[in-house]
Amino acid sequence: MTIEIERKFLVDGDGWRDGVTGSRRIRQAYLSKGGAASVRIRLVDEREARLTVKAAGSVDGAALARAEFEYPVPFEHAQAMLDLRIGRIIEKTRYLVPAGNGRVWEVDVFDGDHEGLILAEIELDAADEHVVLPDWIGREVTDDPGYSNAVLAQVG
Repeated sequence: MTIEIERKFLVDGDGWRDGVTGSRRIRQAYLSKGGAASVRIRLVDEREARLTVKAAGSVDGAALARAEFEYPVPFEHAQAMLDLRIGRIIEKTRYLVPAGNGRVWEVDVFDGDHEGLILAEIELDAADEHVVLPDWIGREVTDDPGYSNAVLAQVG
């Protein structure tokens, strides 16, 4: 089991673009949502895929931390699983921007139903880890469920 600890922010401006070191095209959908966990299928760059199970609740009382299980699946299986989805397919390009201290900002630029939305996430080792916020980081939305991918898959 992996514990995912991440913070999420709205992006304010294009200053992040100068630091991009890589990108990935992502399509994802939810196969199950609610109860104790959500199950997601993610296709990356139209060549690899992963199935992820994320706990709905926090771990050890840390609001930023939750259990996560992730497994590679054959790409053809993942394509077929998209037909089993609940809600919409989320489409986005994820840009990688170094954050210092070995951390990386993942900046998601959404397409389709969520075109215009740009979110930045950073994964941490501890919920209380200090993060230096670049000037292009806007309001924190870590605790706002409206910005979770699971909710975005349900609303336009």
